[in-house]
Amino acid sequence: MTISRVLLLNGPNLNLLGGRQPDIYGKETLDDIVSRLRTQAVKAQWELKDFQSNHEGDLIDAVQAARLDGTRAIIVNPAAYSHTSVALLDALNAYEGMVIEVHLSNIHKREAFRHHSYVSQRADGIIAGLGSQGYIAALDAVIARFAA
Repeated sequence: MTISRVLLLNGPNLNLLGGRQPDIYGKETLDDIVSRLRTQAVKAQWELKDFQSNHEGDLIDAVQAARLDGTRAIIVNPAAYSHTSVALLDALNAYEGMVIEVHLSNIHKREAFRHHSYVSQRADGIIAGLGSQGYIAALDAVIARFAA
């Protein structure tokens, strides 16, 4: 049996989760979230690869690597790059697998500049405002899509 791979890609400042504005982003750390997702993935016989960077080019490199290594889906929280990065959108447009965009907060209830996401133009699904539960829902959606 071949194990399917999903890439969890997190953008700038998400390494500060748990200590950065917990009233907006929650008290869980990124490591806490990754650990929960890894457990969920293993139970479903999936491999979870996770990557976080504060650097746009590193995120683009990770998307490009996913094109070549058999990754079936990307769950991405582009953070602030949602609103600014055409380059990340271009990389995701070149990726043929499933893409789910996740935001811990509801970006549509925040400052006006956060209401637009370039990444949303490529995403197969978008989850916003559910906190860390949004990541769980995204992985559930990926697993269900490929189980059919």
